[in-house]
Amino acid sequence: MGVFKKLFGGGKKVSKETTETRGDHMPDLKIPVDEKFTIYFKKNGGKFIYCEDFAEVSEALKNIISENDWQNHLFFSMDPRLETRFASENLEFTGNRGESDIFFTTCEHLVAHNGSILVCSNQIKEKKLDELPSNLVVFATTSQLVDSISEALKIIKERYQKNIPNNITTLKHFQQTPENKDDFLSYGSASKNVYLLLLEDF
Repeated sequence: MGVFKKLFGGGKKVSKETTETRGDHMPDLKIPVDEKFTIYFKKNGGKFIYCEDFAEVSEALKNIISENDWQNHLFFSMDPRLETRFASENLEFTGNRGESDIFFTTCEHLVAHNGSILVCSNQIKEKKLDELPSNLVVFATTSQLVDSISEALKIIKERYQKNIPNNITTLKHFQQTPENKDDFLSYGSASKNVYLLLLEDF
């Protein structure tokens, strides 16, 4: 299946011409949202796995666990629906942050223009990002891709109306790479080891 090729390659291939015409400050790209997100997410240091169906999600998750020797680790989760969906994967969940160094979560949106993952109190309750474990496994779908944060916030407002969630924030400081280690925007932020399992749902 080439899961690890997907893991470190990520989604659709980006042409050499496209990557070479971009400036150092990453101007907006006139390319599809999914491709743009992949470029920025990988630049941030995230590990990306595109999955066509849930069987591929399951296989990718098993490979992530094997790669990191997480077989006997508890997965910290604050989303009962996520735990139910992955109940057949032989994962052991805990709601106690102190018992786990892996946070398993969903998200609200994937933001293409900076490769970030938008979360809110639905996923992280009232916790700050630096209170989360250093290892994150995020399960998302392609329908959650948006171009900008403003677009994501508009959708959230329409979806939740009078019950808009609080603690809305973005995850965008991932494990350091040679490309982002000197980025002053990341200075002082706790970097995270982030795996994104992206399920095709269009």
